[in-house]
Amino acid sequence: MTRTHLAVWGDPIGHSKSPDLHAAAYGVLGVDWEYGRRQVAVDAFAGALAGLDDSWRGLSLTMPLKEAAFRAAATRDAHAELTGAVNTLLLGNATAGFNTDVGGIVDALAEAGVTEAGTVRILGAGATAASALVAATELGATRVFVHARRPERAAGLVALGANIDVAVEAQPLGAKPSRADLTIATLPSGTALPAHISSGLAESGGALFDAAYAPWPSALAASWGDGAVISGLGMLLHQAVRQIRIFRHGDPAIELPDEESVVAAMRAVL
Repeated sequence: MTRTHLAVWGDPIGHSKSPDLHAAAYGVLGVDWEYGRRQVAVDAFAGALAGLDDSWRGLSLTMPLKEAAFRAAATRDAHAELTGAVNTLLLGNATAGFNTDVGGIVDALAEAGVTEAGTVRILGAGATAASALVAATELGATRVFVHARRPERAAGLVALGANIDVAVEAQPLGAKPSRADLTIATLPSGTALPAHISSGLAESGGALFDAAYAPWPSALAASWGDGAVISGLGMLLHQAVRQIRIFRHGDPAIELPDEESVVAAMRAVL
């Protein structure tokens, strides 16, 4: 049976732009693939995955399913192994897991002209922060400051930093920030920091990449002043491009046919 079904799973999932992005890409590629969405809770994930038949080609996973998808994958790419998170499953005889968030961040920053950063600040210590840390190393970062409301939650990021030879220091979110070339915000959408915290971050934080994109500008982006501000929509777009490469070729590094036109069609629906 031809594998033609794909979907994004998460909880909640109604807000996801992934169906529109993938439909636009498949239209340009000329493939008859159906991509939907499904609300799946963590405790229902294993059963839902086991219930898929051979018509299913792959899944995109959003919060809170990335760790469960990591556990479900028989094989994982390097970014998934480092972060402990999988946002893409390629289904078949052996389920393959990938993390395209790391590449999505790198690609979005490159598109905005940010291709290197020696010192990086990450706001937040959740799952996206791990992808941000790995992305920072691909920009050449040798020192990373993680600002979190509960710095103890950053213990895993400190350990990850030691594993990839990057000095990671956890600090309270309200601590006086050290100067950075780039700030990557992974705080939940709608987060509004006190003015004295956001102004201190903006004064010493270099460019801002905010993974949040709804509403936009975020409260932090609106207060950033003269520094460059990059929306998380770029990450959403480029991680999806890498997903589609996986669904098409099984490899996030192999470009799509006429990829420029595919990306343009996807960008048009954002």
